[in-house]
Amino acid sequence: MVAGDNVGPRAGFVHPTDGASMALIPAGRFEMGDHLDGMSRALPVHTVSLDVFYMDVHQVTVGQFKQFVTQSGYNYNRWNEVAQYSPGDDYPMVYVNWNDATSYAEWVGKRLPTEAEWEYAARGGLEGQRYPWGNEITHDNANYGGTGGIDHWDRCSPVGSFAANGYGLYDMVGNAWEWCQDWYDENYYSSSPVNNPPGPDSSPQGWRVLRGGNWDNHGKYLRLAYRYANPNHRSYYSGFRCVLGSNY
Repeated sequence: MVAGDNVGPRAGFVHPTDGASMALIPAGRFEMGDHLDGMSRALPVHTVSLDVFYMDVHQVTVGQFKQFVTQSGYNYNRWNEVAQYSPGDDYPMVYVNWNDATSYAEWVGKRLPTEAEWEYAARGGLEGQRYPWGNEITHDNANYGGTGGIDHWDRCSPVGSFAANGYGLYDMVGNAWEWCQDWYDENYYSSSPVNNPPGPDSSPQGWRVLRGGNWDNHGKYLRLAYRYANPNHRSYYSGFRCVLGSNY
């Protein structure tokens, strides 16, 4: 059995609170990590088994985050910075830290993905590939450093500007880094459980995991197994998407 063992017709729904389309990610097993590029924090490659879950098809948009702030009264005041990098409601929300992302997720009745859920979903059912579409990257695939092909944006691009992966998810790499639920521990893979790993109990540095790379990165940072972390500050490169358990 391998990634997407139980794949059937792709199903999903539109969430009633934020209007986000959510894709059903099938239960399955996959090999998490990457031994091809020599990054110690992506090692050891290990087997992970995950239950079925739903994931936002797109990164949370500026428009959706505005709705959250308006309806919840959440204190947020970085809109001028957001507009410099994501200048429309259909662009990914950036300048959010982990607490901002978690607050949105709780308001809408979702949560952030675990690091394992993120990598499994981003792979889209492919085995052993570096990117959601294969082993090579061009500007026709994603929004990352520089421009060319489909990628004509100097900064963020509207969500869904590039082709979806095998699970129907857009922009899993490039555009904006995505916060995960997990604390960051470089050595966690050595002790991670096989079934639904929740991430470590803490981080030596107090950091949270980010995945996927952004519009300003070299293509190597968009590799599916590439692990990044941040001390929870707001930045032009950080965004997020949410997940739900299958019992929703």
